Amino acid sequence: MTVIRMSDVEPGSPLDVIEQIVAANDWAFDRPNDEEMAVQVPGKWCDYNVFCAWDENVGAVHFTVAFDTRVPKTRRAPVHELLALINDKMWMGHFAIWQDEGLLAYRHALPLRGSGGPSLEQVEDLLHNALIDCERFYPAFQYVVWGGKSAADALAAAMIECVGEA
Repeated sequence: MTVIRMSDVEPGSPLDVIEQIVAANDWAFDRPNDEEMAVQVPGKWCDYNVFCAWDENVGAVHFTVAFDTRVPKTRRAPVHELLALINDKMWMGHFAIWQDEGLLAYRHALPLRGSGGPSLEQVEDLLHNALIDCERFYPAFQYVVWGGKSAADALAAAMIECVGEA
């Protein structure tokens, strides 16, 4: 992730700060209005679809990172069990399933009321941590959804810290 100096940022919508980080990383994005942005972020396991929404009435920016994985109804119970186990270990944000589509997603909101907007560092940290968590747990979701494994086995595999490369 590319770091931008604070002197490079002009005040405006919180999505303006996000857009600068997205542009600095050469990620493809679409910003249909001042309140919404969609970003395509390449990952190790898949491309992640990041959606950012600014709600001035709530005073918060909402981030969703969607996986290109749909959970069949027959696998939702074990995936919900995995979600509970993973979310118990999360410091920020959480994973969820959009029930209608069966789509897996990481979600986090950044409250900004009274702050004058997010700093670049806040947004960089939020995006960085979200992508790290998505990369870490993506295989666990695949393990349960397509491998038919238990939530406990999938979580144990995801928590292994690999050192070096084969």
